[in-house]
Amino acid sequence: MTTQGNYLKLEAKIVEALKTVFDPEIPVNIYDLGLIYEIKVQDQDKVKITMTLTNPNCPVADSMPREVEKAVAGVPGVKQVEVNLVFDPEWNKDMMSEAAMLELGLL
Repeated sequence: MTTQGNYLKLEAKIVEALKTVFDPEIPVNIYDLGLIYEIKVQDQDKVKITMTLTNPNCPVADSMPREVEKAVAGVPGVKQVEVNLVFDPEWNKDMMSEAAMLELGLL
């Protein structure tokens, strides 16, 4: 297992990688949209991401998890990435960060 400090550093790098992935219908990254429900680092180099989409019928339902996997796999120290796509709880705009709401003019 990683130490707390190493875990936090790796998690910060993973978050930065996730912020490079954008929802094609909303011009905001998936992290600030609140689509990432959980980031779990196991055995120092294995990462599990639990995420959702803004809509279960989203046209990128097949490609978005692969984009997330690719972005996180590019983080130094990450050797394996597993992305779990879930729809419970259902995403809603209250899950967005304040920065995303400002960017979209919702605040």
